Amino acid sequence: MNDSNDPDLRRRSKRALERSIHNHDAAVADITPDPTEMARIEDAVRRLPRFQREIFLAIRLDDYSYADIAERTGLAVPQIERLFAKALGNFCRNLDDPRRHWWRRWFG
Repeated sequence: MNDSNDPDLRRRSKRALERSIHNHDAAVADITPDPTEMARIEDAVRRLPRFQREIFLAIRLDDYSYADIAERTGLAVPQIERLFAKALGNFCRNLDDPRRHWWRRWFG
């Protein structure tokens, strides 16, 4: 499945951005995000492994707790914490190296 045009991901990203802008004062709320930075962030999220991406988005965008996600997935809370930590690490690496290939995840 190609996630490049995933409407759910775009809708969730837009909702999270609007929520974060709404939480800032009026001076900051007038700032329009840089489209290239938004595309870079979306690409970094899109390149996460599917399960890591879902956990990352559930925690960062949907404000689910580790316990909520564990209950929904049937995993233990420590497993969710580990998967989120891996997702966060992969996300940061994807942001640092936009040309990073999928197979490089296996070799570091």
